[in-house]
Amino acid sequence: MPWTEKYRPKKFEEIKGQAEALIKIRNFVSGFNLGKLTRTSKKALVLHGPPGTGKTTLAHVTAKETNSEIFELNASDLRNKIKLHEVLKPAIEQKSLVKKQKIILVDEVDGISAVDRGGLTELLSLVESTSYPVIITANDIWKRKLSSLRRKSELVQLKEIDYRVIKDVLFDILRKENLFVDSNIIVSISVKAKGDLRAAINDLQTISRMKEPLLSALDERNKEVDIFNALKMIFKGKPTNDLLEVFGSVNMSLDEILLWLEENIPAEYQGEELAKAYEALSRADIFKGRIYKQQYWRFLVYENIFLSYGISASKQNIKTGFTNYKRPTRILKIWLNNQRTAKKKSIAKKYAQYVHVGQKRAMNEFPIIKNILKNENIRKELKLSGEEIDYLER
Repeated sequence: MPWTEKYRPKKFEEIKGQAEALIKIRNFVSGFNLGKLTRTSKKALVLHGPPGTGKTTLAHVTAKETNSEIFELNASDLRNKIKLHEVLKPAIEQKSLVKKQKIILVDEVDGISAVDRGGLTELLSLVESTSYPVIITANDIWKRKLSSLRRKSELVQLKEIDYRVIKDVLFDILRKENLFVDSNIIVSISVKAKGDLRAAINDLQTISRMKEPLLSALDERNKEVDIFNALKMIFKGKPTNDLLEVFGSVNMSLDEILLWLEENIPAEYQGEELAKAYEALSRADIFKGRIYKQQYWRFLVYENIFLSYGISASKQNIKTGFTNYKRPTRILKIWLNNQRTAKKKSIAKKYAQYVHVGQKRAMNEFPIIKNILKNENIRKELKLSGEEIDYLER
């Protein structure tokens, strides 16, 4: 079970680093439940701030502490007026069947756009008519399209959590799991998280599974955050000259970036857009081949142009809403193949040294050597590791 779920706070006292926001949300909900609303009272409260600061968790804990039913709606799935009306209107009109009170949670309101067929307008209309508190979460509430929502809502900012608070939470989790991780590593995880408690807990769980924990193992998560942001700019933003610099902050080679784009283009584009995007991708691949074959490094600029501006310009309209970008399956296959090749090389090297032949010859004759290495005594003689033996037995 992911530790982020296992150790998700269930009481107000378990929420760390958000004392001011906690007071505001409690006052907001209690005002509804006690009938203290006035004409000037706001009927919606927006929790906004960076990912991993506890926006959604805070809403769920509030529901538990006030004995309220929570009706949760993810805004990215309901981006038009008709669907939003069908789902949300009954929820704000009907009383709870099992609890004394009810809270309406609209998660990730960034997924609703002012141009998404009236979705935001309908949400504001329903907020005005409800007799239940509406809690809304957003990463960035200051986007222009959300200006009308800001005017009609009480805004509560959740701050990035101090690394010392994150550190204490991580140590507490380790105590409950009866595990030990070096304190220097815990401090490094806490600092690297940059206020994102959820990311820190995920990193801790990853590190705790390693026999020899290495902070370098966390770099992959940071790389993926960067590539997700780059994909979002290309797929959802306007094609501008600024996109030509988008890969500058991504700690990946263009070859790896190409695989990410190849995997996720179908998630954003269809029809003619899809064809144009893959045409740009194929042209980038052509220049990649020419670079490797002829060593013409100046062609890198063209590969970059097609991968960024070219793919972005393939869409007819600006994309909105949230898209769950996926890790390329080809990268996984390449990595698995490299792992298998590494085991093969290490076995061939030990065999070559033992029988005094070249490693290249041992690699070429590996099918024969593999049969020889079925003998337990020979395996012990070569001091093969458990992973190498597993490789031989597959």
